[in-house]
Amino acid sequence: MTSSARRGAPQTEAIVNGMSVDVEEWFQVGAFENTIAKSDWDDLQSRVVGNTSAVLDLFAECGVRATFFTLGWVAARHPALIRRIVDDGHEIASHGWDHRRVFTMEPEQFRADIGRARAALEDAGGTTVTGYRAPSFSIDARTPWAHTILAEEGYTYSSSVAPVAHDHYGWRDSPRFAWRPLSDSKLIEVPVSVAELAGRRMAVGGGFFRLLPAALTDLAVRQANRGGHAGMFYFHPWEVDTGQPRVAHAPLRSRVRHYSRIGAMKGKLRGLLKRHAWGRVDDVVAGEQER
Repeated sequence: MTSSARRGAPQTEAIVNGMSVDVEEWFQVGAFENTIAKSDWDDLQSRVVGNTSAVLDLFAECGVRATFFTLGWVAARHPALIRRIVDDGHEIASHGWDHRRVFTMEPEQFRADIGRARAALEDAGGTTVTGYRAPSFSIDARTPWAHTILAEEGYTYSSSVAPVAHDHYGWRDSPRFAWRPLSDSKLIEVPVSVAELAGRRMAVGGGFFRLLPAALTDLAVRQANRGGHAGMFYFHPWEVDTGQPRVAHAPLRSRVRHYSRIGAMKGKLRGLLKRHAWGRVDDVVAGEQER
């Protein structure tokens, strides 16, 4: 795939990289999963429409199409938001129902979770959902059955693995670039990009992008492209929302991870969007299938 047809794309880029957004409310994140009970979610201030709309406006400004991995819980409550994402030319994909990590479920629970989420997303968006991203990148060595179930349910790709060692998630020994987890299926796993320095893998998306120099993300994208692969970047709409509530009783580590440098995020994103060629993940997968 080339970027020449995409208006405003840098002409020096030969590969279109995957731009992805994990759509969830500010209170549904892993950092607060032990602080905010799911039973309280419907009583908390919803901000997902506003902050996702801000992301859509930024993409329109930069001429970028992306994939929005969205919770079924969000789609069921805000169908008009899902419709706008689709109408703006972006891909809707699944982020599961309510941000439950895959390794906390039994196989049939996982099947039910992705089925419920897909139904809500397709009803709201009026389009077929073929992609999936596990909450907190929770497909790893503990869940050898997850890719099998995704293939059985008709998904064409997953972007659910972080090939890095981290206290919150990660599958350090998995491939860095797109790979086929099943020998008898065309399902492709497109892991999120990491930078490799001196043999060490470093995460670059989401909060890492906010906290670390943007040059590290540029390095991760270039390393992928040098090998003929697309990079895969991700972030969350709440990361551009400076007005979101503060959870004062959350652990300090969780608050640092969630709130640090939110005010700088939109500007850093604008620069990243302009420095590389970006597109929808389903288009990236189509390119990988041609390899």
